[in-house]
Amino acid sequence: MPDENLKIKNIEPSLYNEDLAPLEHHKRTWGSFEIFNVWSNDIQSLFGYTLAATLFISYGLSGWAVLSGIVLAGFIVMLLVQLTGKPSVKYGIPFPVMARASMGVRGANFPAVVRGIVAIFWYGVQTYFASTAVALLLNSLFATGNESTFLGMTALGWLSYVIVCIFQVALFIRGIDWITKFLNWAGPLVYAVMIALMIMIWYKAGPSLLSELSTIFRGTGDYKAGPVAAFAAVVGTMVAYFAAVVINYGDFARFVKTEKQMTLGNFLGLPVSLAIFSMIALVITAGTVVVFGETLTNPTDIIARVDNLTLTIIAAVTFFAATVGINLVANFIPPAYDIANLAPDRISARTGGFITAAIAFFIGALWVSFISQVGIAGFVDTLGAVLAPLYGILVADYYLISKQRLNLQDLFSAEEGASYYYDGGWNRKAMLAFGVASIFSIATVWVPSLQIFNGYSWLFGALLGAAFHYLLMRGHGASIRVVQSEQ
Repeated sequence: MPDENLKIKNIEPSLYNEDLAPLEHHKRTWGSFEIFNVWSNDIQSLFGYTLAATLFISYGLSGWAVLSGIVLAGFIVMLLVQLTGKPSVKYGIPFPVMARASMGVRGANFPAVVRGIVAIFWYGVQTYFASTAVALLLNSLFATGNESTFLGMTALGWLSYVIVCIFQVALFIRGIDWITKFLNWAGPLVYAVMIALMIMIWYKAGPSLLSELSTIFRGTGDYKAGPVAAFAAVVGTMVAYFAAVVINYGDFARFVKTEKQMTLGNFLGLPVSLAIFSMIALVITAGTVVVFGETLTNPTDIIARVDNLTLTIIAAVTFFAATVGINLVANFIPPAYDIANLAPDRISARTGGFITAAIAFFIGALWVSFISQVGIAGFVDTLGAVLAPLYGILVADYYLISKQRLNLQDLFSAEEGASYYYDGGWNRKAMLAFGVASIFSIATVWVPSLQIFNGYSWLFGALLGAAFHYLLMRGHGASIRVVQSEQ
């Protein structure tokens, strides 16, 4: 599509600013390597490593079965993000604008707010975890020892937390080009450090490592629900891990030059990278059993046991970079756009980023002393369940209702009769589809008899959202006036 067709005319100020406007092709700088690094930083965070390592020892499956489940999840996520990324590559629009096509130009504020709340919460939490890597680095260099605490953190912990907060905001202020450079540096470096740690653990473990690996690959078969349910749980857990990025993937896909480059980056960054990183995590985990006499799945615990100052410094910097990387990708950029979408004429994405950082500062600061103690998981899981039907609605609307054709002008129009104005700017049919589908996905969090679906309820919620939206909206796509010429 020529850049001329991406220019918006007759702008409605309450729906438009430069951050939300379609990004012209000549301004896009990302290729497959940048997309690969988006996923690499997601996978290689502290939580991502722990999750991968834990899956091999938690379900009683053979190592090959677990690895197959992880790779299958990678292909599923790849398919999901291909569906949400394709329209953003084609039209250059971020997630909140894309949501206007299905939810209405005003109704799109609803999924944007929900996604923003989830992201801001996790941004604060991940900021705290990134600060622990900084604290590890400072403590290894200066040996500060034990100190009194305030709200569960020492003075060193607070200093580390503030450093991370300032660093992330400073990086965001520099713009997407600087964030891209950071991700491109952090992704490969994490791989290098993890490979170095694997080699060191293997050297210390000696021949006994292969015996421990064979034990893990045989599996114990002690998962109560059986091997099929165990395999489904592995796949569902890994898909759920990426669910937050899946729905707003267009926020990043809009920077990619071509769909082919996006596809290659997704393939290398998801199934391929997941397989390689999971094998590294498995070897290191098996080695900890031999070297330390217990199974360690937290990288910081492993580094502390190795007791090598050089490795500790390098690993601390690397884990910091990886955690900050995923925080920017999944939890900072999305709410910045989402908040800007609420009032584009008054709030830019940069201002949205400042609002995100301010709210998240208190969430991270209270994580140790309060939030982690009050069972907040149910609240966050509920918000995550809300996002599942919204994904299905967005995808079904674009591919089945609109037939992959959007009216860019009407995405920024609040005139009655415009394609996406619906009822006062809200698509009531989409809201109804969301309400019905979300009952199931939310029930899997709170209803004990449905908690068997908890690991992969996101997929069911998305399918139900798509099905209900399609049934309610059939025939509407023919009424959309597409004024752009297609290349």
